[in-house]
Amino acid sequence: MAGWRTHTGTALLLPLDNVDTDQLIPARFMSTPRSEGYGKYLLHDLRHDEEGVQKPDFPLNTCPNASILVAGRNFGSGSSREAAVYALVDAGIRAVIAPSFGDIFASNAVNNGLLPARVDEDAASTLHAALANNPSEVTIDLNTGTVTLGQHTIAFALQNNWRTKLINGWDDIDLTLQHADAIRSFRDSRHSTDGWAWPATPN
Repeated sequence: MAGWRTHTGTALLLPLDNVDTDQLIPARFMSTPRSEGYGKYLLHDLRHDEEGVQKPDFPLNTCPNASILVAGRNFGSGSSREAAVYALVDAGIRAVIAPSFGDIFASNAVNNGLLPARVDEDAASTLHAALANNPSEVTIDLNTGTVTLGQHTIAFALQNNWRTKLINGWDDIDLTLQHADAIRSFRDSRHSTDGWAWPATPN
């Protein structure tokens, strides 16, 4: 997974609260191999009518090349399915900006290179107003923790370890491996001082 520091792309307003993981990718599509891509299933039931025809006025249908979503509260709530993040990433989404996220969704997002940028309510209102009529170009800077849209520069919250993972393209295993020397040192020390805690070596 490639890391990144800045991204400039088209931001699209998705003015919905409580978009959960079952809406992001309905369960019936999750048997599809990831190698086939999940992007076409992103928000499928919101983007299509009962006959499977795309709704012409749904935001993602009007601007399919958007790489940044500006959404409402509690984005990614619901089940822990990582496929919800796969659907966003496979559809070309690099960041979601919202006032709050489902905890597991946010963690899964970072592990797959997707930024869950949390902004306060006032900042969210500013972005919603700026994008209400048309998608616009937005620049995201992980180093400064800011989103820039026209004359607006808005700070977003992001845990430091998540920032490190996104910049370097790391998941949890990669992050843990950065402490490999300390882990080995602890293991060797514990082995020598607390032998009772280790299984007996077979003869």
